[in-house]
Amino acid sequence: MQIELPPELEPFVEQEFATGRYATREDVVVQALCWLRDERQEAVSGIKQGLDDVAAGRTQALGEAFTDIRKEFRVREQE
Repeated sequence: MQIELPPELEPFVEQEFATGRYATREDVVVQALCWLRDERQEAVSGIKQGLDDVAAGRTQALGEAFTDIRKEFRVREQE
């Protein structure tokens, strides 16, 4: 498969290739696609988990969730 990159992405590929972390320019693109695939799979998995939690009744009221988040990150409630 042959792919043409938009001209604005070519400098990025060259920059990454120049680091020496990749044997070829194609390796740069392959790694980027692998990261995209993994990120998408992780997002879908998280959505499925969330839907499973809702179906199983593992939910909490939005206000409670915000309270828990504020406590976890030590954020004061705005007045």
